[in-house]
Amino acid sequence: MEPLNREKFNYNLEERVRKVIKEYKLIEKGEKVAIALSGGKDSILTMFLLDKFRNEFNLQLVAISIDEGILGYRENGLETARKYANSLEIELVEKSFKEEYGLQLDQIHSLYKSACIPCGVFRRHALNKTAHQLGAEKLATGHNLDDEVQSYLMSFARADFRRFSKFGPKLDRIHPQLIPRIKPLWRIPEKDVGIWAILNEVEVHFAECPYSQQSLRAKLKTYLNKLEEDYAGTKLNLLESFEKTFKPNKKFVELFECEKCGEASSLSICKACEMLDEINKNL
Repeated sequence: MEPLNREKFNYNLEERVRKVIKEYKLIEKGEKVAIALSGGKDSILTMFLLDKFRNEFNLQLVAISIDEGILGYRENGLETARKYANSLEIELVEKSFKEEYGLQLDQIHSLYKSACIPCGVFRRHALNKTAHQLGAEKLATGHNLDDEVQSYLMSFARADFRRFSKFGPKLDRIHPQLIPRIKPLWRIPEKDVGIWAILNEVEVHFAECPYSQQSLRAKLKTYLNKLEEDYAGTKLNLLESFEKTFKPNKKFVELFECEKCGEASSLSICKACEMLDEINKNL
């Protein structure tokens, strides 16, 4: 088998991402884009590519890292985030669960069947709040093709059809304080992200979150990887099937401002504040 050519691989990867950006109008010229930067391979690649497109789209870039409070895990990711944000001269804003909510994930993980439940709620809340404070017009995440297919099947298995409106490479702005999320890697398989990091000798944080094995996502990931190994193209077919079958619901969803924190919410008290109240009672 012929060895991979780094230049050809990088060019092909960039063109696939550029196609998604243009086809779905993920960014407009002159926008300020915040990048959710964990230090993992997906978020680092997202930052590198947006930096590559910085002049083409006249972008202002800023990165946001969230320390959830996972001892022995998050520190390495934050070091990687700092290293590459600095190398690209992109401002990095660091926030933490401890600073924002007065707790760490290690303290509360046992209160839930999966630590991913509170982690996801608080991470989304902190990222959106910080991106809004920074004046960002878009929030770019490192979700790749595998992540999207896993999320789709998780919601399908739970009959949580409301979440289908949140899938796709771009979410519209439905409230002034809710920053639209974009997923430049939407059609990039996780395998290709790993290859990019190795070919370019990018020292990303490859370690898996110690709590990830508790989740349904981890089990679906293993199952889908086996399917892809036996039937190449399965993941992309699933993504395209979803895109054709479940069109995002553009119906206007009335949003309020949370009575406690002021962030956008579909209820008078947002999920983050509701969860925080429950945690404080249990602790």
